[in-house]
Amino acid sequence: MIRPFNIARLPRIVYGPGAITRLGDLAGTFGANALVVTGARSFQDSPYWEGLLAGFKARSVRWEVVRVAGEPSPQLVDDAVTYHRGRHWDVVIGIGGGSALDAAKAIAGLLIPGNSVLDHLEGVGPELPYRGPAVPFIAVPTTAGTGSEATKNAVLSSHGPKGFKKSFRDEKLVAEFALVDPDLLATCPKPVLAANGMDAFTQLLEAYVSSRANPMTDALALSGLEAARDGLLPWYEGTDDPAVCRSRMAYAALLSGIALAQVGLGSVHGLASPLGAYFPIPHGVACGTLVAAATRVNVAALAERDAASPALRKYADVGRLLSRERLDDAEAIAALLTHLEDWTRRLNLPRLSAYGIRAEDFARIVANSRGSSMQTNPIVLTDDEIGRILTARL
Repeated sequence: MIRPFNIARLPRIVYGPGAITRLGDLAGTFGANALVVTGARSFQDSPYWEGLLAGFKARSVRWEVVRVAGEPSPQLVDDAVTYHRGRHWDVVIGIGGGSALDAAKAIAGLLIPGNSVLDHLEGVGPELPYRGPAVPFIAVPTTAGTGSEATKNAVLSSHGPKGFKKSFRDEKLVAEFALVDPDLLATCPKPVLAANGMDAFTQLLEAYVSSRANPMTDALALSGLEAARDGLLPWYEGTDDPAVCRSRMAYAALLSGIALAQVGLGSVHGLASPLGAYFPIPHGVACGTLVAAATRVNVAALAERDAASPALRKYADVGRLLSRERLDDAEAIAALLTHLEDWTRRLNLPRLSAYGIRAEDFARIVANSRGSSMQTNPIVLTDDEIGRILTARL
C-alpha cells in the first residue's frame, strides 16, 4: 500500500546542452522588459552573455542587471525592490549559482507588493503570509549544487554574531521555467565544483532518508544519486569526459532541488544554516564537509533507538549504489560511510576550523540548528549527537 503524498508545484524544465540559446525567446513570451539578476561578473564575462543580449535584441526585450556578490542579504533584496519597483518588469531572470537564483526569486516575489522581505522571512520578522503576486521568474543555474531552480524558497543571510540564514518561502515564488544547460558549468572552478557537487549529493541523500519521503521522491533521489556517483569525482579528477560529467551533475543538482522541495532535508542542512550565518563558510563547503560525519551519527542513532526505521534500509540502498556491489545491509551501510569519507578527502573539503570555528562555538551552533531542515531528519538527534558531527570535522 502506497501512503498518500503530495507533490508541490514545479517549474517547466528545459534541460540540455545549448538550452541557454532559448532564453531570449522564453523571456520574450512574458513581455518586453527583463530584469536580469546574476553574480558579480562571471556570467557577464562568459561567451554566453553576448548571445543572451543578441537574443534579447531579436525579441526587442529591454533589460537591466542586478548583481549579487556573495550570499544575498535581506538588505540587498529590499534595495533592489525599492529601486526597480514601479518600472514595469515583465519577467525576472536569475542566472548564476544558488545565491543569484535565491536573490532573483525574492526580488521577483516583491517587485509588485513592494514590502520588505523581512515581513515574510521565517523565524525572523512577523512572518506575514505572502499574498503576491510575483513577477514571472526564469531560473538559469550556472553551478551544479543548490537546486534552487526547482524550489519555492529564497535563502537569505545576515552574517555576524547575531546573524541568521533563513528562507522566504511560498509556492508563488517557484520559477515559471528552469532552464538547465550543462554547458554553463564548463568554467566552474574546482573548489566550487567540489563543494556544490557535494551539496547536491547531500540534498539527494537527505531527501531520500527524510521522514517525509515518498515513492516518487525516492525514485528521483536515487536517479540523482546515481548521476552524482558517475559524475562528481570523475569530473573533479579529470578521469572522464567533462561534458558527460557536467550533464550528470546538472541533472543531479536539478533532481536534488525537486526532491528537497517536496520532502525536506536533514541534519547536515540543519547545521549549515547557523554555520553559514555565524561564519564565512560557503554553504556547499559546510554540507560537503559534514555529510560523512552526519551520516555516521544518524546511522548510529537509528541503530540504537529505531532499528526498524526504513531509513537504515535506505542508507544501505545508497551504499550498494555507490559501491556497485551486492552487499547485505550492514556491509552496505559500512560501504556508504567509507565512500563518503573517501569523497570528503579526495575532494579536498576544508575542515570547520579553516573558517575560524572553534569547539567553544558548538553550543551556539547546536542551539540554532533545529530549524526546518532538522525537522525531517530520519531521527531526532540529541544535542550531544549534533555536537559529535561538528567535532568530527573540526
